[in-house]
Amino acid sequence: MVTADTGNAEDPLRNDNPLGKIPILVPENGKPLYDSRVILEYLDMLAGGGKILPAGERRFEALTLQALADGIMDASILRVYEVRHRSEEKREPSWVAYQAAKVARSLAKLESDPPRLSGGLPDVGCIAAACALGYQDLRFEGKWRADHPRLVAWLDAFAKAVPAFEETRFKG
Repeated sequence: MVTADTGNAEDPLRNDNPLGKIPILVPENGKPLYDSRVILEYLDMLAGGGKILPAGERRFEALTLQALADGIMDASILRVYEVRHRSEEKREPSWVAYQAAKVARSLAKLESDPPRLSGGLPDVGCIAAACALGYQDLRFEGKWRADHPRLVAWLDAFAKAVPAFEETRFKG
């Protein structure tokens, strides 16, 4: 793991990903892979295929959950950027509220029907959901937890089942 500063034009991460975005995985062949979707496809291939990205009907359930979690991330990042990159007098409260409502609806959906952890490797949807919830903890002080006890329990079970989740959690 390497610390990166996506806002720093001189950060070496731009050598691996010209978009200046994280995450990036540099496998043994040295050719960087970027975007979570691509990295998960690669990890699934390493796992023998059909594990992280299941086959059949389960695949679409997992991909739909991934899309929901990615949407939570997109809306959350837009909220963060509104505060980080605009002075207070230029911020658009209705834009922030619009993005926050997307997150709230999505978390309510997940609370009403938490993802299912089946035995073995977690699927792409569960991984994306755990990351989206981890981002809520990181950037929004875990405020989501108070209103989503089933989702908190799910994330705790995920973290227990997938030790790498906690091992790679951003602590700074």
